[in-house]
Amino acid sequence: MDLREQEASTHTHLQPPIQGKSLGYILGIDLGQAADYTALCIAERVLPVGATEATKAIHTAHFSGIVRSRKPSMDEYHIRHLERPALGTPYPVIAERVKELTHTWPLTSSTPVVIDRTGVGVAVGDIFTAAGITFHAITITGGNDVLRENRHHTKVPKRELVGQLVALFHSSRLKVAGDMQHAPTLVNELQNFKVKINLATGHDSYEAWRESIHDDLVLSVALACWYGENVRPNVGGTYA
Repeated sequence: MDLREQEASTHTHLQPPIQGKSLGYILGIDLGQAADYTALCIAERVLPVGATEATKAIHTAHFSGIVRSRKPSMDEYHIRHLERPALGTPYPVIAERVKELTHTWPLTSSTPVVIDRTGVGVAVGDIFTAAGITFHAITITGGNDVLRENRHHTKVPKRELVGQLVALFHSSRLKVAGDMQHAPTLVNELQNFKVKINLATGHDSYEAWRESIHDDLVLSVALACWYGENVRPNVGGTYA
């Protein structure tokens, strides 16, 4: 059974392909704490029609002092599925759902899984590991620099994570089908993001971030998109 066949009973809604070359899928997960919802997002990374890898100029990206050569992205992110388990769903149940998704076409066991570990800690990550799920953990910080601790854990400033998502949305590189469950809520939350600049420090902040009951949806999408933009795929489609 694939995700489209599950839709009627589980509200899974995998959108049909949009023109372009598929570069694979990414599963982003915002793990809610006791009073927060958990959200899951399946994003497809797509090379638009008319864009080719050969047209991208090479530049370098720095992660914790390590220089990695990569190409600036022209890719789009097509949100194929949004899911919100019931409030209070135990983490082991969520882990099993993630495992089910990664064994359901078009996802595979090698589909990148990206989890926000900021509020839940290492122990919750261990639950996913015990379930046989390999994942990349993101810890959201208040700093300015992206710090890649190792190949499975990166510390990402909030301004970087949210700023990139807002840029994708306003440049029409983030595609959300309007008839997908939770899509109107997600689009509304994205439209309501406002940037505030502290004139004394020059630092920016984002209103509504972690202040809305729907921020879990936004964060799950932000995680998937940030990973797609900053952790490049190896030959064969798997991610480093």
